[in-house]
Amino acid sequence: MDVGAVQDQRQFHIHQRVTMMVNRYEIFTDDGSGGPGAKIAFVEQKRMKFKEEVTLYTDESKQSVFAAFKARKVVDLASAYDVTGGGQPIGVFGKKFGKSLLRSTWTLDQPGLPALTIQERNAALAVFRRVWGLLPFIGDLPFIWKYHFDFVDADGRNVGSFEKKTRFRDHYVVRIEDDRRDRRLMLAHAVALDALQSR
Repeated sequence: MDVGAVQDQRQFHIHQRVTMMVNRYEIFTDDGSGGPGAKIAFVEQKRMKFKEEVTLYTDESKQSVFAAFKARKVVDLASAYDVTGGGQPIGVFGKKFGKSLLRSTWTLDQPGLPALTIQERNAALAVFRRVWGLLPFIGDLPFIWKYHFDFVDADGRNVGSFEKKTRFRDHYVVRIEDDRRDRRLMLAHAVALDALQSR
């Protein structure tokens, strides 16, 4: 599917497949009935490798790049990530470290458009999850949490969302309501919301 056809879509599905050594993500368009349709991107990330650079390919052959993001600084919790598409810069995202101590918060910038704030929807659940993870002999139980993020512009308008749809598998739905937003940028950041969430 070409970039123009992807840009026309408003809903996408991201499925993560976890193995012993590799995290894999598959990105699909919506089939019109709320399920995954055509696959448009594929990500493969070695689990033991630092996640400072991630490439989204159009398929498993890895011959064509859909988008990519790379950290400006290595092993920096507050680092910005530059996103490219077609070999050209298309935006920047970064985690707001201070705000994320209690509630994960990111910013996303696309040239020529107001910046977006991406934040966990449920503040109480975000705090509870952090407290739970500190309890001795219990630790984090990621399979019970359902991450939901909202994409909000400078005027407080919700222009998109990232929602975990299943409790025991990492299946997400990404909705993008603003037609001006580059889908490659938004989907690259959606992958980062899962891949970098524990950082």
